[in-house]
Amino acid sequence: MSGRGRLALCAAVATLCAACALLPLVQPFDWLVPAAILLAVVSGAGALMRRVPLARPLTIGAQALLAVLLLTVCFVHDRAVLGLLPGPDAVTEFARLVHEGVRDAGRYATPAPATPGIRLLLVAGVLLIGLVVDALAATYRSAAPAGLPLLALYSVAAGLSQGGAGWLWFLVAAAGYLMLLLAEGRDRLSQWGRVFGGTGPARPGGFGSAGGAPPPVRTGRRIGALALGIALVVPAALPSLGGGLIGPPGDGSGPGGGGGTISAVNPLVSLQNSLNQPEDKEVLNYRTTTGDTSDLYLRIVALDRFDGAAWRPSERTVTDVPDRLPGPPGLSAEVPTTTVNTSVSTADWYAQNWLPLPYPASRVDIAGRWRFEPAGRTLVGDRGQTTRGVQYQVESLQVRPTAKQLAAAPRPPARLVREYTKVPASLPSVVRRTALAVTRGAHTAYDKAVDLQDWFSLNGGFTYNTQVNAGSGSEAIARFLKNREGFCVHFSFSMAAMARTLGIPARVAVGFTPGTPQSDGTTSVSLKDAHAWPELYFQGIGWTRFEPTPSRGSVPDYTYRDHGSAGADPTDPAPRPAPSAEAPHAPSTAPSCAPGEGRQGSGTSCAAAPARPGARPTAGGPGLWPVLALGLAALLVALLLCVPLLWRLRIRSRRLAGGDAATDPLPAWQELLDTAWDFGILPDESLTPRRAAARIIRIGELQGEAAEAAHRMAAAVEQTLYAPHPGPVSGLATDVRRVHAGLHTAATRTLRLRARLAPRSAARLVRACSARWTAFATRCRTSAPATAARRAASALRPGRQRA
Repeated sequence: MSGRGRLALCAAVATLCAACALLPLVQPFDWLVPAAILLAVVSGAGALMRRVPLARPLTIGAQALLAVLLLTVCFVHDRAVLGLLPGPDAVTEFARLVHEGVRDAGRYATPAPATPGIRLLLVAGVLLIGLVVDALAATYRSAAPAGLPLLALYSVAAGLSQGGAGWLWFLVAAAGYLMLLLAEGRDRLSQWGRVFGGTGPARPGGFGSAGGAPPPVRTGRRIGALALGIALVVPAALPSLGGGLIGPPGDGSGPGGGGGTISAVNPLVSLQNSLNQPEDKEVLNYRTTTGDTSDLYLRIVALDRFDGAAWRPSERTVTDVPDRLPGPPGLSAEVPTTTVNTSVSTADWYAQNWLPLPYPASRVDIAGRWRFEPAGRTLVGDRGQTTRGVQYQVESLQVRPTAKQLAAAPRPPARLVREYTKVPASLPSVVRRTALAVTRGAHTAYDKAVDLQDWFSLNGGFTYNTQVNAGSGSEAIARFLKNREGFCVHFSFSMAAMARTLGIPARVAVGFTPGTPQSDGTTSVSLKDAHAWPELYFQGIGWTRFEPTPSRGSVPDYTYRDHGSAGADPTDPAPRPAPSAEAPHAPSTAPSCAPGEGRQGSGTSCAAAPARPGARPTAGGPGLWPVLALGLAALLVALLLCVPLLWRLRIRSRRLAGGDAATDPLPAWQELLDTAWDFGILPDESLTPRRAAARIIRIGELQGEAAEAAHRMAAAVEQTLYAPHPGPVSGLATDVRRVHAGLHTAATRTLRLRARLAPRSAARLVRACSARWTAFATRCRTSAPATAARRAASALRPGRQRA
């Protein structure tokens, strides 16, 4: 196989190795087979066209055209002209598939199903990256820059998988890239003839030292292994920045316990997409026995773990669905409840793995493969089971605590408080400061919770807007508290985080508001009803819903504070009116109030609300220790990057230490050769000093004093090595500087920066370290048996007898 053919093969293999990082994102992963076949065809065609040979741009253009034809045959052949040529209908179908693929990628969490749109995105993306890598490595014979598209492919996989692209996939991608570099190195060396290794004396025109240099291929392997080791060790030593290319395993991808990995619709991404859909669609409809559906929220999942980057459901054990679900945690018999029966039917297009249920459900009658997660009281589909077109019946409890019961709730168990009040160290201090300011004067957990809810929904000047960035990390919460604009995700996440800083157990629920009653007695729930809300735990009542989002959902009756109860704030500006006897059957659709205004009465009108003193948050920032750790890590990385530059300056200073008065020209000659090497002129051991100087002058385009200085250096070296009585030599340092100035003047700006910041001759440092390590290992291997033999002989030697 020719050198370029080998490079094309290695480029295709390296692309497939990097594409393996995408495997955890989609199931099943049979999309990799057509991607590999199409990539092999395109790479093979490029190898054939390079043998013709065609101009490089024509070769790349022909490969791109072939890739388009192959994608047309595989995905839209029924719309193509003659089943091959992409006509207008085929282009339209391509656009539709791409649109569906982007939509599905945002709708599904990993691992997502391999829909036609997602398959097209994956195959076309791998083919595009493979074409770029092949063009760089094989067509333009520059394998090093080909690592950038490979890194981009891996980065996309690592970013979307939230840590699923672990160290194993990184090693696979890195191995493919190192194999590509090794193939390019062999190809370059093969153009100079046979490569000899081993040791031998240094040649005056070359760059070898007394001990000789190891074979280039072996050195390349060692450099690659060293670079790979640094890439694995350094990120592990640096502080976490909330996820990276190589992150920890993702949480919440699916519970275990015999059910296997369960893929699920990403609730947050799906929620914002649903709220921003131009056309509202019915998700499900239900018929229920209760006449008041204002509190009948349909809960999908509970997000109870906040790691600083996002709220996620904890990874817990799932069990078979019991005939009757266990009682909800923390609910006492003194709290009034009503049993409600609900029949639910989901739409045929609505497919996800969590089952929407009223909370708390007591019994669920549904066919299919479903599992029960006790802590979150959710039902999760197993082995591909989804909610598409299912019908089920739910028996649930409508819990109606009073404000007095919530205010008198005792402290929750210590275990529950520890688990549900955890906040990450990265949480900005402004979150806790704001929570303390808003709840100043509140004495009970209930009063604090109501103050937080009222501040967000009434008197904090917040605006409801679904178009803002749906970030869920610590900085997103601080940004939201500053800008005071967002949608239900921001309100629920912020209130839950603030409640945790106050010691109140909190989590976030994702699901649907009760929906809209229909004339036939059913209630319709659509995409626009997607919602997120905080749940706070009160002992004796259990997990309790609050509604901080203005103009969304319905405010629970128990949050209308009983001002005669203990713990109520007597300085509250005005009590809210008691809820009407007949609660509304649908959530409020009143528009959000302007900043500085709050909802009044039932929430249908806005009026100016008095600002709470001290409640305006200030911008927060990271703590001192993370900043110091990050600064030290950056300093360490900068020092590592400066090692070649500092080593090169030290070597140059030692070689030219004697200045122009030095009598030995060999160190100065060595410096001249390394200077040329830094500017891309590789040393050649087979040349005499005179021919080596002529080669440097020719390749480096030296003229005038620089060329004369190189000739003088070569003559001085030959005189020192071969003359019977060498004469004194002067002006060596000046001649080296003149050659350096000539090379610097003739080089491009990029080459000048490369020669200064990343000198190629720094490879001698790696060789020296390798040689010392080999010598040390050899001494250890040889000295240990010798020492053992001496000890054995000493033990066998008879000792002197005492007189």
